[in-house]
Amino acid sequence: MPARIRKGDRVVLLSGKDKGKSGVVLEVRPREGRVVVEGVNIMKRHTKPRPPNEPGGVIERPAPVHLSNVSLIDPKDNRPTRVRIQEIDGRRVRVSARSGERFD
Repeated sequence: MPARIRKGDRVVLLSGKDKGKSGVVLEVRPREGRVVVEGVNIMKRHTKPRPPNEPGGVIERPAPVHLSNVSLIDPKDNRPTRVRIQEIDGRRVRVSARSGERFD
């Protein structure tokens, strides 16, 4: 069965401190029900220097966001949409609930 959100999809945040921001999905964690989105939910991590080539300091990186807080962006009109799974030519594909446009 095709997953509703995949790596490389463009999504928008529906709630939280970064509500309204959009980005590309970098990683999907299906067991946790979370996704990592580029440039959203940035967390700071303080690290010690580790020889030979990693300097110490504060590293900013995106943290996971729950799947219920993101929505795919419709490729036709760039607005948030739900996803419908349809069978087309014997294959199950993801389709926008707004416009009927395919995501694949």
